[in-house]
Amino acid sequence: MQKVSGYILRRSTVAFLFVTLSLVCAIWLMQSLRLIDLIVNRGLPFSMFLYMSMLMLPTFLALILPISLFTAVLFAYNRLTMDSELLVMRAAGISQTGLSKSAFLLAGIVTVIIYSLTLYLLPLSFREFKDRQVTIRNDFSTVLLQEGVFTELAAGITVFVRERGAEGELLGVLVHDGRNSEKPVTMMAENGALVRTDEGPQVIMVNGNRQEVSKDSGALSLLYFDRYVLDVHSVDKALDKRWREPRERFLDELFFPDMTDGNNQFNAAKLRAEGHRRLTLPIYALTFTVIALAALLSGDYARRGLGKRITTAIILIVAIQGAALGFTNLAARFPWLVPLIYLNALLPLIGGIIVLFRPKKHTFSTVDQTTYPA
Repeated sequence: MQKVSGYILRRSTVAFLFVTLSLVCAIWLMQSLRLIDLIVNRGLPFSMFLYMSMLMLPTFLALILPISLFTAVLFAYNRLTMDSELLVMRAAGISQTGLSKSAFLLAGIVTVIIYSLTLYLLPLSFREFKDRQVTIRNDFSTVLLQEGVFTELAAGITVFVRERGAEGELLGVLVHDGRNSEKPVTMMAENGALVRTDEGPQVIMVNGNRQEVSKDSGALSLLYFDRYVLDVHSVDKALDKRWREPRERFLDELFFPDMTDGNNQFNAAKLRAEGHRRLTLPIYALTFTVIALAALLSGDYARRGLGKRITTAIILIVAIQGAALGFTNLAARFPWLVPLIYLNALLPLIGGIIVLFRPKKHTFSTVDQTTYPA
């Protein structure tokens, strides 16, 4: 019995790892395309691109693990059926529980892994991803200031850079400061830089002039300078007040947000819906495993009839996944619909267990033992 369980577990685990690796590679490549512009257009090193793309792994890994498990169990047990190994095991007296034991063990391990992802690694990695994204967007010296492009650095401040030097210095700098509409200022300099200080980001210009026009009189004030510093504190202030998305938050932050924050008050239902989704997501590993087992182990042995069962199981999985997304979105708008999130995960699990372990009536063909004269 132990050897049989170990044999099935090995086949299921190999299939699970193969499917998971294939899906991770495919989805990782597609998601990474969103970050290509960080290298091509914004000059970030490949190491940063690789780091940020790896930070996205827990987000979609928690979603694909139940699907990978379903596919692996379906493949492993279908293979046992097609090779008549399952028939031999049943003939040897192995019960339905014995045949299912390996799949349930693997499902239990995957469930624990998904809980570690959804409750800890997912918010941790996505929070780091968003923080890095915000940092990159505001690393003005390497990201925002591109050659030959007018860039709005902050509200009312526009910067133009003719060329970037080999060491990152800015050549041919033009800055228009329109924060004071009564006295707009335009500054031009031979070179400059955009640096971050403890007081906030600053545009430093060298060898240039400052032009200020009075709207009332139309008079032009021209000032030449060797070095000029322009503060743009408003950008950092806006970043410090960034509202964290539901996927960035840990479970306690989802169920017990700071209600003194207006954004949290407005999105309270959305935050709690995400919390309930996190709690139910690992359950789908068990649900999908039971559905796969019920499709292949329930009913009489018939290799030709497995196609319909497998198709039905796949359609059921797709329907459950779609319903999970729909119920989460509905619960974000109508909190009283939260129980649907749990029912969508638990009802198929309970139904699958009933189908899998219900008593079966086996029919045996009788053998004609009539004796004939020699």
